[in-house]
Amino acid sequence: MNSKSKSRLVELRRDLHERPEIGWREFYTTGRIVEELEAIGPDELYVGREIHREERLRPPTDEQLASARERARETGVDEGLLSKVEDGYTGALAVLRKGEGPTVLLRVDIDGLPQSESDGPDHQPAAEGFRSRYEKRMHACGHDAHAAIGVGVLEAVKESDFEGTFKVLFQPAEELGAGAASVVGSGHVEDVDSLLAVHVGLDVETGVVIPGIESFLAINGFEATFEGAPAHAGNSPQEGAHAIQAMSTAVGNLHAIPRHADGATRVNVGRVEGGTATNIVPESASLEGEVRGTTTELREYLEEHAVRVLESAAELHDCEVDVAFRDGAPSAECDDALVDAVSAAAAGHDATVTPDEGDALGGSEDATRLMRAVQRNGGDATYVGFGASNPTGHHTATFDVDEAVIPLAVDVLTDAVRSVATAE
Repeated sequence: MNSKSKSRLVELRRDLHERPEIGWREFYTTGRIVEELEAIGPDELYVGREIHREERLRPPTDEQLASARERARETGVDEGLLSKVEDGYTGALAVLRKGEGPTVLLRVDIDGLPQSESDGPDHQPAAEGFRSRYEKRMHACGHDAHAAIGVGVLEAVKESDFEGTFKVLFQPAEELGAGAASVVGSGHVEDVDSLLAVHVGLDVETGVVIPGIESFLAINGFEATFEGAPAHAGNSPQEGAHAIQAMSTAVGNLHAIPRHADGATRVNVGRVEGGTATNIVPESASLEGEVRGTTTELREYLEEHAVRVLESAAELHDCEVDVAFRDGAPSAECDDALVDAVSAAAAGHDATVTPDEGDALGGSEDATRLMRAVQRNGGDATYVGFGASNPTGHHTATFDVDEAVIPLAVDVLTDAVRSVATAE
């Protein structure tokens, strides 16, 4: 990649880093990406609802959408573009048609996190002036770099000798575990022969490429609402049914669910809420949590135990509980042909190729939905990791990436896409 293209992609990454947006509200992000795509000139460009089916997981509230739209207008998002995404169906898909050949899809995600960013002098975005402008909003997982990489690969493939159809999906709402589900079934994935998904960072040094990550944990989130009975906490506490006590019992017992010998399992309660005053036995309390497992089966094991724990805690304290599980993401398997193609491309750019080391990653990704959809249709898929020397872990206030990962990822992925087409 030449220095001019590299500088432009770094500038794009920093622009997006300054303006992170939560899933289904990536208005500025989508608009900025579309500007770049239109400058490249794909044969087809789909925006907003055009890349999604109608059903959508975990959409934002009307109030959240209105606030995000207003902020987007203040940042100068084109009204024509905003009209395509203002209902919260965000993201874009660019398509190059370059003759006969396979259909290859590159998937990158674009959303940020509800995380405040550090303003410390040792934090590069703060020191160099591209820290998030928004409190409690941050690109703490590298999706800003992913978007820049997607733009770079599209441009490079267009200028290459690739023959076939090449698509780049700029997917929203990954952090919600929701965006990929609405793309599956939209018509844009069914013809894909090869899918590459990408992530940077991963607590790995820049220059290291993991061509096939399979150690994603299958994930599902859940919500539980406990309903008890109110009473005066001083005068007649025995007449109440303490919803917070039931919830507290459940939290402790959820974290005590036995681990499984067949692989890694995780349980976390990340949000609790309840009660109205210190002198009232609380009649309502709620929690949100998640379960993860090395395989979808291990995730289901945790789900079954979680339901039993929640229901038992409610019964113990004379409360009722309503438990709702979300539509979680499965585990993943990578196909050898694509892993080999990425490995060869990485070696050609003097990168260090390393295999996925089992439980080393521990995260989860809704790209596994897309991978499984392509594989069900007879295609191949892989998930590629690029080390980026992140100074601290993902989802933290001081997360950042070495921007040298952007040109490396563009070069490696472009060569991998070209080699896949040649192999076909």
